[in-house]
Amino acid sequence: MKLKALIVGMGLFCSVSSFAAGELRFGVEAEYPPFESRNAAGELQGFDIDLGNAICKAAELKCSWVESAFDSLIPGLVSKKFDAINSAMNITEQRRKSIDFTQPIYRIPSQLVGKEGSGMQATPEGLNGKTIGVLQGSIQETYAKEHWEKHGVTVVSYKDQNMAWADLLNGRIDASLVMSAAGQAGFLSKPQGKGFGFIGKPVADDTILGSGIGFGLRKGDAAEKKQLDAAIDKVRADGTITKLAAKYFPGIDVSVK
Repeated sequence: MKLKALIVGMGLFCSVSSFAAGELRFGVEAEYPPFESRNAAGELQGFDIDLGNAICKAAELKCSWVESAFDSLIPGLVSKKFDAINSAMNITEQRRKSIDFTQPIYRIPSQLVGKEGSGMQATPEGLNGKTIGVLQGSIQETYAKEHWEKHGVTVVSYKDQNMAWADLLNGRIDASLVMSAAGQAGFLSKPQGKGFGFIGKPVADDTILGSGIGFGLRKGDAAEKKQLDAAIDKVRADGTITKLAAKYFPGIDVSVK
C-alpha cells in the first residue's frame, strides 16, 4: 500500500483505472488559490481539495492527488495518469471534443485585475496598447485571444498564475484575466494586491467560458460519471457546496443557473 501511494504521488500511472479498486485519483494544478494550492506544510488545500474529499466520501471512494500543469491536465487524463480532473476546469464545447465531464458543480465569473485608476476597460477599445496576462490552457486565455488579441491587445500566457501576478507587480503586463475568486484570494486580498482591483464587470461568452465547472472524465467512462454525478447531488443537497463557497468565495454566487 505504501508503494502504491508513493507511485501515485510521483505522478506515475497504471494502464487501467483505479476506480474499480475504490480509489479516485484526481489530477490537479496546485498553483491557483483559493481553488488549490499548498500550505506552509506542503499540504494541498483549497476549495477544490475540500470539494474532492467530500465527493469521495459521498461516493465511498479513497481520494489521491496527482499534480500537473493546467495545460497538461487533459492529456494526462486521456493517458490515464489519473481518473478525473478536479482543478477549476470549466465545461466547454471545445474541451468536450477531447473529454467528458460530470454535471456542472459550481460557476465562477471571470474578471480583469489591474491597477486602480488605470482607466482600462475590459473591452478591445479599453485595452488598446495594453498587455494582458492569462493562465496557459485556460478559458481566460481562449477568451482574451478571441476577443482582444485579434484587435491588437497583447496577450501573454503563463504556466501558472503566480507568474502572471509577479509580472503585473513589476509592470511587464497591465492586467490579468482570471476567475474572480482566484483574483480576490490569490492576489487582491494580499499585501501585494494593494492599489489593484477588478477592472469593469465580468466578461461574458458562454461558448468560450462554459456552463460551469465540473470534473473532467475520459470519453466513455459512463459508470464513473454516474457514480460521481450521484455524489455531487449528495453534497449539493446536504449544503456542503454552499458551505465551502461561503468559506472560500465570500460574497460570490457560485450556483449553476
